[in-house]
Amino acid sequence: MSPPVAPPGWSRWLVPPAALSVHLAIGQAYAWSVFKPPLESALHLTGTESALPFQLAIVMLGLSAAFGGTLVERNGPRWAMTVALVCFSSGFLISALGAETKQYWLIVLG
Repeated sequence: MSPPVAPPGWSRWLVPPAALSVHLAIGQAYAWSVFKPPLESALHLTGTESALPFQLAIVMLGLSAAFGGTLVERNGPRWAMTVALVCFSSGFLISALGAETKQYWLIVLG
């Protein structure tokens, strides 16, 4: 298999913002400590209940790295970033909907 090659005229200046976006998205998982106290008070959750979404996010982060790594080798990084964008955005929106409607299961699902 040959490495992916950019088409003629493709700007390399797109790589740094894309890489920065990926790193900011990964850091979102660790921002949970900011969301946790207001979520606990709004939904009257215990510490164990409020930790479940974070635990699932960390498990999914590890699983996606394990399984996605082989897919990146086959399909290239652009494909992986597109899939990650769709998954991250939909999960964030589902969680936001759960927080707005005060439905804990939607937050866990997101």
